[in-house]
Formats: sequence, structure tokens, C-alpha cells
Amino acid sequence: MPPDYTKKLQSITMKSTLLHQARLKQQIWLDMLFRGLTRTSAFGVLVLLVAIIVSLVIGSMPAINAFGFGFLTSTEWNPVTDEFGALVPIVGTLVTSAIALLIGIPVSFGIAIFLTELSPRVLRRPLGIAIELLAGIPSIIYGMWGLFVFAPLFADHFEPWINDHIGTLPMLGPFFSGPPMGIGVLTAGIILAIMIIPFIASVMRDVFEVVPPMLKESAYGVGATTWEVVMKIVLPYTRIGVVGGIMLGLGRALGETMAVTFVIGNAHELSKSLLMPGNSISSALANEFTEAVGDLYTSALIELGLILFFITFVVLSLARLMLYKLGKGEGQTT
Repeated sequence: MPPDYTKKLQSITMKSTLLHQARLKQQIWLDMLFRGLTRTSAFGVLVLLVAIIVSLVIGSMPAINAFGFGFLTSTEWNPVTDEFGALVPIVGTLVTSAIALLIGIPVSFGIAIFLTELSPRVLRRPLGIAIELLAGIPSIIYGMWGLFVFAPLFADHFEPWINDHIGTLPMLGPFFSGPPMGIGVLTAGIILAIMIIPFIASVMRDVFEVVPPMLKESAYGVGATTWEVVMKIVLPYTRIGVVGGIMLGLGRALGETMAVTFVIGNAHELSKSLLMPGNSISSALANEFTEAVGDLYTSALIELGLILFFITFVVLSLARLMLYKLGKGEGQTT
């Protein structure tokens, strides 16, 4: 082999080695940069969360020092005398969210089952798109529709029937009796249910579609009905996703502001009847924060926000714990 050719080959090999080392060093730096960005993003969320909690605690300290734990059990809300209690908004938030789930979960389950198991193929895509479009409607539109359309219809046609047939029952009567005003806790719960149904139904539909067709076809092959396939095959396979979708809807219901503000009545009064006006934490903040005069009034509203944050945190933490236990039990024999 000629000496010139050998030197040229060695030069090319050296250049290739240096180029490879340079590229490797560049990839190492890019990998370090990527890790740093992802780590910063993850810890940035935690820092933001801690900052929100600290700001809420600092802002609510005057109310905490003035009322203590009595703030959670008092029904008083009088800005003139600086007497504030959070029981009415807390109860309103929990009750409206519970009503929304009681209505929304069965309806969403039925929609998801129909779209995945019973609907003709020609209707699945249009109905699915319609459900997703409902999820994109702004909450204030739901509130306006609830106030100007649903509330009058509810007062004229449904509340009189509820008073006559349910309001006279011994146990349930006190919860479903009262003047047919159209606005109230029950109306707010129904509007919330309409709002969260698209979210829960979309998640349920997506998780139902990931069930292997072979499992369902095998069940149908041994004579199972559609109901048996859904209850014994589809739901056990997708229960983690179903619970996650329900928790997503609950989180939306707990923090909803404008739609509830329009139809709940915004009354700081604790009543047994679901037909009577009430209040929620989010609606109280939306109505009164801009009009709050004085440090104690503002601090009481900030403490309401802290309570809502705590309720949402507890609910989502319990949901994560439930999902963890369900996931841990996957594959175990019963």
C-alpha cells in the first residue's frame, strides 16, 4: 500500500473519530439540557403550588386569627358587622357537586356504552364529536342558558311536580319542598351535571374503546349479553380510567364559578330544601371579591379560596389513592 494512501486513510480515520467525539459531546450537552429543563419544569410546578398555598395562608391569616375554627361551622355572613362563616358556601359546594355526580355518572356511562357497544357505526363519529363540542362550551354560556331558559322551565313544570309528589314524603319531603323559584341548589347541581357529562363521557368512551375486541367477542361467544359483557369484561378492564374520568368531572364541578353563580341564588342561608337558594365558595368569591371593603372581609374571602383549595386537594388525593389501590390489585386473583 503506498505511503501517501496510508497517511490519507489515517487522516480520514482521525477526522471521523474527532467528528464522532464532537457529536457525542454535543449529544451529552443536549441530554443534560433536556434533563435540566424537564427537572426545572417539574419542580417549577411544585414551587408554584407552594407559592399559591403560602399566599392564600398569608392572605387569610386575619380571618384565621379572628374566627379560628369557628369560621368553618358558622353560618353568619354579615360584612357590616364583620361576622363571617364558611359553612353555607362549603355545604353548597359539596351538595351541588354531589348532585352533579349523581346525575352525571349514570348518564355519562350510558352515553359511553351506547357509543362503543350499541350505536351504529354511521352515528358513532358524529355523536362523539357532538359530545366533545359540548365540553368546549364556555361555562358562562351554560350559566346564561340555565338562568334564562332552564330555570323558568324548571320553576313552571318540574318544581310543582316535585313539591306535590316528593315534597310530601316523610323522609325526603323536607329536602324537596319550597316555593317554585327556579333557581336554587338543585338547579345549580343539574347545570353542573350537564357541564361535566361531556368530560366524563369522553373519558369513558376512550377507555372503553381500548378493551381488546377478543375479550368481548369471547364473552359474546359463550352466550353473554351486552349487559354482562359491560359489567364483567369492560368495566373491570377499564375501572382505573373510569374512576379517573369521574374525578376529572368532580374537579370541574368543585371549582366551577360562573355557571353556578347564575343559578344558585347566591343567598348566605342554610336550608334543608334543595329548591331554596344557596351559595358556593366559587360563587361567593365571584360575587363579593371586587366589593370587599376592609382587611377582614377580604381575608375571609381569601380563606374561602384556601378552603376550596383544600377540598379539591383532599378529593383528588383520595382519587389518586383509590387509583393506586385499584392498580395494585390488578392481576390478583379474587
